[in-house]
Amino acid sequence: MPENSNQQDKNSPLFAIGGENLIDHVTNDGQVTAKVGGSPFNVAMGLGRQGAYVRYISPISKDPWGGKLVAGLEDAGVNLTGLRVNLPTTMARVEIKDGIPSYRFEREGTAERDITFGGLVDQLTEASALHTGSLTLTKGDDAGIWERVLAYAFDAGLFVSLDPNVRMSVIEDIQNYRERIFRIVQKVSMIKLSDEDLADLYPDQSLDDALCELSQHSSAALIVLTMGPLGALAITKHHRVQVDAAPVENLMDAIGAGDTFAATLLMSLAEMDCLCSERINAATEDEVRSLLTQASVAAAINCGREGCDPPTRAELMETVL
Repeated sequence: MPENSNQQDKNSPLFAIGGENLIDHVTNDGQVTAKVGGSPFNVAMGLGRQGAYVRYISPISKDPWGGKLVAGLEDAGVNLTGLRVNLPTTMARVEIKDGIPSYRFEREGTAERDITFGGLVDQLTEASALHTGSLTLTKGDDAGIWERVLAYAFDAGLFVSLDPNVRMSVIEDIQNYRERIFRIVQKVSMIKLSDEDLADLYPDQSLDDALCELSQHSSAALIVLTMGPLGALAITKHHRVQVDAAPVENLMDAIGAGDTFAATLLMSLAEMDCLCSERINAATEDEVRSLLTQASVAAAINCGREGCDPPTRAELMETVL
């Protein structure tokens, strides 16, 4: 991991990030490695490396794997405010073929799911934004708690960011899951999702029809769709902007690319003073294009490294400029 060369500005917006933290046991061409991960965890790490003021609010295990997770956050400059608990760390079994990862998860009775509504809400003090998604919203009482926390944060005026990061292969009750996501998107400020996520949420519709329905159904002022090698698309109240995918000089794998993209979107929005729906609605087409371009470049940098390894702000700016 590159050292985070950015100093957090405590006068900048505070990002509260919560959701699964886990260990990726990665098998790539017969080689096995163990790396810290989990989509919201990766977003927190990506924001921290870019110098954002970040608070990670989910519990982390006291086991040795949990210690590795804590070290990853601290190295990125993230403030850990979630509890350390005597439950095991969630494990992800990842197999990479042709640079594309597939996943199997072991989450029953693990630390990151040991949450309460009050425990999460208490950590939103002074926060400007809240982000979560992925496995966090798939099932169980904890998914219901997160749904309530997101609605509470939105009603309290926070900028609520969602990346559903849909994994249908591990969802037991697909209808219930889709209904939860469709409720959540009615109280969010931004949705970042992939074309595969959108197809899984709206399986009987074309991509354009699904995107239109999501836009009409959601409160989000900004919807960003990533499309792999086809680039990314953003929809705001007044603009529909698409950019090409940034080139990857030496593809290692795509682990954490979407999370790096999401983290960079959030950081760029903060730098543009756009962590509110009103400001996003007033954004120019060039501003929206800049958001997508920076996020695409950051994701490309990550793809040129092994595992989730987001760039620092200095590395990103050096490439963008």
